Amino acid sequence: MLSSVLLQEAANAASNIGIGYGLAAMGGGIAALGAGIGIGRIGGTALESIARQPEAISDIRANMILAAALVEGAAFFAMVVGLLVIFLK
Repeated sequence: MLSSVLLQEAANAASNIGIGYGLAAMGGGIAALGAGIGIGRIGGTALESIARQPEAISDIRANMILAAALVEGAAFFAMVVGLLVIFLK
């Protein structure tokens, strides 16, 4: 009786660990997807702005690169956190 309870608890703990790994990997994937969407929107709106005001191309380009770098940095941070959850658990 006691051994079956211990086996059941061990099985529950193992399944919870598997779920944690899956959720960590899913979080990294969502971060990458969000970064792709964000950078795509940044590039698209920058091109629209350049088309409307061609004389401001250098200012728009600089701001676009800065914004894309910030989005990528946040996405890499989220992916690293997800990987740390997987490897340090």
